[in-house]
Amino acid sequence: MGPKAKKKSGSKKKRITKADQLKQLQEEEERRQKEEEEARVKYEKEEMERLEIQRAEKEKLRKLEAKDLERRNGELEELYLLEACFPEAEKLKRDSRLLSQWKHYIQCDGSPDPSISQEINTFISLWKEETNETFEAVTAKSKLVLNLIEKLKLILLETPSYDLQEKNIIQYQGSILELQELLHLKFNIATEILLRQASTLADLDSGNMEKVIRDENVTVYVWANLKKNPRYRSIRFSETQTGFEIPRILATSDIALRLLHTRYDHVTPLGPVPTASQEHTSTVTYFGKDEVKSVEAAVSKDVQEEYKEQENESNSVHEEETKVDEQGGIEGQTILKEGLQKYTYPPETAEDFETENTFPPIEVMLEVHENVLFFENPMVARWDAEGKHWKTDGISNVSYKSEDRLITFSLDTFGPVTLIQDAHVNMPYQSWELRPLDVNKVLLTVATVFTEIQIQIKENLCMLASIKLNNQKHSSILEEKWMTPVSFIIALKEAGLNIFPTGHSHFYVVINYKLPLVEVKAYRQMALLSSAFAFGWSKWNTVCNSDKVVFQVREHLPKEEPIQNPNWTLLMFNGDRAQSLKINESSDAFSEALKEETEFHSTLYHMVKDFASKEAMKKVRCSSCQFVDSVCHMLLSTRLLSYS
Repeated sequence: MGPKAKKKSGSKKKRITKADQLKQLQEEEERRQKEEEEARVKYEKEEMERLEIQRAEKEKLRKLEAKDLERRNGELEELYLLEACFPEAEKLKRDSRLLSQWKHYIQCDGSPDPSISQEINTFISLWKEETNETFEAVTAKSKLVLNLIEKLKLILLETPSYDLQEKNIIQYQGSILELQELLHLKFNIATEILLRQASTLADLDSGNMEKVIRDENVTVYVWANLKKNPRYRSIRFSETQTGFEIPRILATSDIALRLLHTRYDHVTPLGPVPTASQEHTSTVTYFGKDEVKSVEAAVSKDVQEEYKEQENESNSVHEEETKVDEQGGIEGQTILKEGLQKYTYPPETAEDFETENTFPPIEVMLEVHENVLFFENPMVARWDAEGKHWKTDGISNVSYKSEDRLITFSLDTFGPVTLIQDAHVNMPYQSWELRPLDVNKVLLTVATVFTEIQIQIKENLCMLASIKLNNQKHSSILEEKWMTPVSFIIALKEAGLNIFPTGHSHFYVVINYKLPLVEVKAYRQMALLSSAFAFGWSKWNTVCNSDKVVFQVREHLPKEEPIQNPNWTLLMFNGDRAQSLKINESSDAFSEALKEETEFHSTLYHMVKDFASKEAMKKVRCSSCQFVDSVCHMLLSTRLLSYS
């Protein structure tokens, strides 16, 4: 018999009855209901606690708002007393203008007071009567003339509208135009006198005349084609990169070329405020054949090139036809008594085919002045005398070598030319900071995509402290030169450093719009506090609404050592209420929540007073009114809260 089969070990699984299943379900339902009840009770408790906290916070805010409202009148009265420095500063500026007139009167140096019509008209009349002035004499006189023009422009810009009558504005603008036109006329007459001596000034090698006259305001280059050698088509003035490449028809003709490079703008019309930074101006003019023949037998035409390095809005260049006054043709005429006369190039009588082949463009090579900054390759524009604006047609083959500061381009016709770049190239700003340096002295730093500009402000003066390009210091003739705010802003614009928006800048720049009244109140109160408090850019200013501004502030007494990681307080201000924010620059999201242990105040002055030292507030109250006014002027001019 085989072995017996083993019995299966273990017992069978116990079968669950329906009763057991019902009991289990009942237990689970009871457990679920218990958990829900516990959750409900917990939620109700938490909600009651949340509502209580919310109620307590609302009550706290209500009390703070009531407290703010209760002391509002007192705070505003104190602010009103502090802001009395602004009308006081205006009074001092008015007194300074009167004192300047008096000093000029008792000085008796022979120069006219440009604000007195009789004196300036006499000066203009007497200069008109002077004849046969050389370039040296005209350039020497131009210093006085340009100084008179500058004084008149500053009177128009610095004098409040309520102190200027309409008749005075018309008088000053008319005097400026007369002086500009007369100065330019004198340069033309001096050109004619110089060309009379062309043969005696001829170069021994080329046989042609070459003359360069330099002055702090003007550089004149004159070249006369005495030999008419077709091989001499490339003209370079000695020891410069400036020159022309002329077509054959001019190289074989009796011609003279003049380049008048001025450090001022005598082309762009006057306006109530400067809308573009403008630096150097030059004019290319074509003179008739026989008019110059009376000057020098070998010289029959004169081409004058004037050059201007200017900051301008590219949008101001319009595509319209230009019309140059025609004084006659290239061939034949009698000699006119007026001297050099302007002519068109190419002549208006020439056919299109002839113009293209016989009168090709003139290539011009110019050195860009080292004191002008271009953050992008400059565009070349020419002046439309009829439309009174700059335009870019008729210019081709533009090439700019930034390292050599040399620009080359071809001109279809002659007329004033300029280098332009977008006036808003440095807007919007990336960041900014206003920091006290000493008693009544602060440093304003504005960082843009291309540069970092530091401006010192003391009393009623401003100075360019430093410029950085690509994190490297860049030298400028404006450094260490103290100027009034208006003069300083003009000088910075003329140098290509435009960080001053105009009333229409928001059409060209994406800005962080803030209500003007809020901005003005913020700048005025920041200026009041600037002698003892530093202010800085905040990323949250772009997030809050347009009726509020957000910036950083901290106490910073003059002569304190710079702190590596300063402890800034974040303030929000709507013009009527200031508060400290709970968030900081490192927070993940914006919140208007009030910082713990802080209160609302009606002014920035009383807001910072809560956490400031007595020494800091004493310095604020002792600030010079001219200093506060200058800081406010610069803040209003840069509009840091909307353009960064």
